Amino acid sequence: MLNVPPQSFPSMSSQQRVAPSGQPRNKVALKPGHSLMDWIRLTKSGRDLTGLKGRMIEVTEEELKKHNTRNDCWTCIRGMVYNVSAYMDFHPGGEEELMRAAGMDGTDLFDQVHRWVNYESMLKECLVGKMVVKASMVLKAQPTKKEHTHVNGITPPPPLLPEPAKVPLPAKDHRPRYDWFQTDETVTIVVYTKRKIPNSGCSVVDLQGNILRIEILLGSWSYLLHWSLSHEVEEIVATKTVSSVGKIQVCLRKVVNAKWTQVGQPLESHDSFIRSKDRGLFYRDCVLVSKKEVTHDTQLFCFRLPPGTHMHVPVGRHIYLKASIQGSDVVKPYTPVDEVLMPQKKTVSSDIYLMVKVYPEGLFTPHLDSLDIGASLSISSPDGPSTLRSLRDVTHLYLLAAGTGFTPMARLLRLALQDLSSIRKTRLMFFNRQERDILWHSELEQLCTEEERFQVEYVLSEPPGSWMGRRGQVEATMLQGFLERPEDSKCLVCVCGPTGFTELAVQLVRQQGFSEEEIHAFQG
Repeated sequence: MLNVPPQSFPSMSSQQRVAPSGQPRNKVALKPGHSLMDWIRLTKSGRDLTGLKGRMIEVTEEELKKHNTRNDCWTCIRGMVYNVSAYMDFHPGGEEELMRAAGMDGTDLFDQVHRWVNYESMLKECLVGKMVVKASMVLKAQPTKKEHTHVNGITPPPPLLPEPAKVPLPAKDHRPRYDWFQTDETVTIVVYTKRKIPNSGCSVVDLQGNILRIEILLGSWSYLLHWSLSHEVEEIVATKTVSSVGKIQVCLRKVVNAKWTQVGQPLESHDSFIRSKDRGLFYRDCVLVSKKEVTHDTQLFCFRLPPGTHMHVPVGRHIYLKASIQGSDVVKPYTPVDEVLMPQKKTVSSDIYLMVKVYPEGLFTPHLDSLDIGASLSISSPDGPSTLRSLRDVTHLYLLAAGTGFTPMARLLRLALQDLSSIRKTRLMFFNRQERDILWHSELEQLCTEEERFQVEYVLSEPPGSWMGRRGQVEATMLQGFLERPEDSKCLVCVCGPTGFTELAVQLVRQQGFSEEEIHAFQG
């Protein structure tokens, strides 16, 4: 239901969304004076947005059903009822999308479309009250099939939520378990995932004071360990992954060489194994340590994780940045890149690199660009699916990228050329307006000369007269010679760019005879 205007993620020109079938969400043009900043100003104006003159009420199912018109629209999200009538003209998804939840429980619709939005902050002045029955008992709004409901593979998460209802678990034997042991100087927690895991690891460890949080990301599932530790430990955490047997070790160093009788006091959701989409993401404050110009309007930001955090973002997953702007929390997802296109050393880094195009008229990116070195920003745990399954046994990888749609593919490119021996050819067709807009241009050219399995073609829509490469927009004849299917090959075509580009490119790829399983579309 809720969304943010084009200046915030996901904008019409954003490349951070993904949908397997390339189906976008519908958007409408907002009227002048109806941006996110305008909405924030309205909520702070003192205007009564609930129609109850400051009263909070308990809402029955019968009462909720009565408020189902354009000018009197109530909806329920996670047991709380909001009057969203005033928000109609500010919603980029349009009035029709909001009205599907009019007088109903809109939780499922909200979760399937964009549950990453911090609705509690955006609609705090619209809060009518609390449902007197469980929201699951209320008539629920149903999403339509045409809605695009994914970000980088799955629906993005909301801010930290109340503990979700229990969902069916995998077979009992598949549930991870843990054990622990100690020496005079250390305490080691061992997690047995009971499956093979990536060499790079799948754990997110946060030690904040005496609170230890260990989250293991296993496909679409999340296993969580959460303690208030029995005794004080040093700030640095060491982790070790044995991928072949699915074992993860987290080692803590004792401050005092005392014998522990237990790891600590279990906290909320300790030893729980639920679907990742049902667990609210955890944020930690990271420090901006560097900022480097990539092109005239794109920067490479480097954020450093806290000393007690160990976090690797797998290929195909993204993170969320959260900042308070004009008194409201604004959350935006980004796909990390490496420090350089093809890093030579495979070391665990405490740094997160983000390549971000700064939109002067935007809301979040100017704030990000204005941060001083040493400033802090909240960064979430990884979210979204891994692309490793899609790459299994692939021999020919084709990448179609437009503008900053290249960023989700940068680490995919490194993975294909450095780690996947089955891939015999990787080809990138990179669309931009002008030559100065090409991200990591010199790095791509160098890679072409050094790696015979890699080829890149540039396409400019506004080329200078001296340009010798391809010109124009993506079209069928352009792809005919680019998308080859040799005998005994297995192909994967990845597409990422603004909405219009992605829709057209996916359609053209299908016309070339590629199946849905052979197309992975990062949707703008």
